[in-house]
Amino acid sequence: FALMTRGDTLGVFQLESSGMRDLLARLKPDTFEDVIAVLALYRPGPLSSGMVDMFVRRKHGEEPVAFPHEDTREVLQETYGIIVYQEQVMRISNIVGGFALNDADSLRKAMGKKKPEEMAKFREKFVSGAVAKGHDAAWARELFETMEYFAGYGFNKSHSAAYALVTYQTA
Repeated sequence: FALMTRGDTLGVFQLESSGMRDLLARLKPDTFEDVIAVLALYRPGPLSSGMVDMFVRRKHGEEPVAFPHEDTREVLQETYGIIVYQEQVMRISNIVGGFALNDADSLRKAMGKKKPEEMAKFREKFVSGAVAKGHDAAWARELFETMEYFAGYGFNKSHSAAYALVTYQTA
């Protein structure tokens, strides 16, 4: 982790670019979970959206960690309240929207493909499921829009974890 924090990662799988080395120096990874996250975050979408800077600030306590709702705390705790992984979208749709896990996976796929007609159906199902669980409909629509936005950038955590293992071993 000290090697990564120094950005001394030429020759390390996935960590060689100057931008990645700069990010590592700012992030100061100190857990394997940080390595998984940095590999998922270092992509054009998260970099241009401000997610990466928010993640770094929250990790270092420079910005408060905020969750869309207390029901999402367990799912988003490891990423400082930020939706980073596709699996998080799936779990939130399950916990808040009442989706069965196979429906949550269908939502993940639809979000990735950005199909408006499918998304409209899932939005209504999510909102009605959230309302059935006692949540406000306007809040549920807002949460769905947040998930939809982040899902456009969301990365598969299992893929990132496999890369992170090779990255860690290379380092």
